Amino acid sequence: MPAASPDRVVTRFAPSPTGALHIGGARTALFNWLFARGRGGRFLLRIEDTDRERSTPGNERLILDGLSWLGLDWDGEPISQFARRDRHAAVACEMLARGAAYKCFSTPAEVEAFRERARAEGRSTLFRSPWRDVPEDQHPDLPFVIRVKAPQEGSMTVRDAVQGPVTVGADQLDDMVLLRADGTPLYMLAVVVDDHDMGVTHVIRGDDHLTNAFRQRLVYDAMGWEAPVFAHVPLIFGPDGKKLSKRHGATATADYRAMGFLASGMRNYLARLGWGHGDMDVFDDGEAMAAFSLEGITKAPARFDFKKLESLSGAHMARTPDDALLAELEAFLSATGRPALPHRDRALAALPFAKPKARTLPQLLDQLAFAIADRPVVPDDRAAAALSPQAREALAALTLQLHGATWDRGALEGIVAAEAEARGTTLGALAAPLRAALAGRAQAPSVFDMMLVLGPEETLARLRDAAT
Repeated sequence: MPAASPDRVVTRFAPSPTGALHIGGARTALFNWLFARGRGGRFLLRIEDTDRERSTPGNERLILDGLSWLGLDWDGEPISQFARRDRHAAVACEMLARGAAYKCFSTPAEVEAFRERARAEGRSTLFRSPWRDVPEDQHPDLPFVIRVKAPQEGSMTVRDAVQGPVTVGADQLDDMVLLRADGTPLYMLAVVVDDHDMGVTHVIRGDDHLTNAFRQRLVYDAMGWEAPVFAHVPLIFGPDGKKLSKRHGATATADYRAMGFLASGMRNYLARLGWGHGDMDVFDDGEAMAAFSLEGITKAPARFDFKKLESLSGAHMARTPDDALLAELEAFLSATGRPALPHRDRALAALPFAKPKARTLPQLLDQLAFAIADRPVVPDDRAAAALSPQAREALAALTLQLHGATWDRGALEGIVAAEAEARGTTLGALAAPLRAALAGRAQAPSVFDMMLVLGPEETLARLRDAAT
């Protein structure tokens, strides 16, 4: 594995493929991505697949798909932690040779008995192995684990870029197991070795890992490796102030994709979830990369606000170029197993006035319903109520007057207004049956916008259908 440049920022996202990409994991990945990309650094991906029973290729694919949908590109190929188990074991043996670790022959039953006695006596349950200082020549020919030698006096301080300096006493650090008796490494060892070998300079992760930083520092110190900058980010809470879970609704990134939120809006929202930069609310990736800093991350847990997410998704929809937005809509339809978008040209023409009223892709699809509908357009109950005999008569008359008309907004408005006046009614009153004929619903875009999108042939055909 090539060494990283010492002056270049390297971050990583290291999910376990035991389920889909959680929204909290997505935010962690985003923070790492923004920090690295904003500094010309590298963003790496490591799959921590050491839990062989729960880690599946399907879950790994879900994670990669979630990151790809979010637009978080990574450098190089994803690294499998399990595939590096021999390297992890070699480091444990090197620590043993350095005297920074030792062989422990205590059985699981003995360890549990120690803890039971400690609980009964009100003492710490951190295991203190009787084998820590036993010379090699007194070791039995029995299975053993390799444990790190944690300090037994003093304290350790981790200077966290978010939490500030955090100190724990030596009495809170145990001689954790590095290597099991069967030769398999434990996570606390593997993550340090991988981060070192990958050249990771900044470890940005959830603050539920804060206590792990102290145990991992034991490995860094034992090997004489420089520890990365740690930045532990507070977790995401639901609107009720409790840890975000399924009871609050969707928690997986894929759920939000299926609901039709724009990836750009999702990135924008997640970036602001626990990080702030002045009054900036709606921003693109370049602006976020330029502004993002670890100092801007708050210490307090962030609360997930579904309405805010919807608002930002709508803001990004309004600013997305029409052709790019149509491509996103088509990708959404394909990903969710829906029929392909019909009448694409009409849909593209309708986007300028459809997208300001939509916040999600299903809402956008609803706004485009008139443009992508096939004839005959079947009116809903409210629209049908506007198609009285008198209204049908007016539509028939309009059909004749619009035939051969100049197809621009001014001319169309003039013809409809003149017909309304001739019938002693208002333009607004005549617009109701027009809307029913063109869209099949009472709530729809401006009738003149619809007429321009549909064109003369389709408009006249729909009017004839509704007039008969």
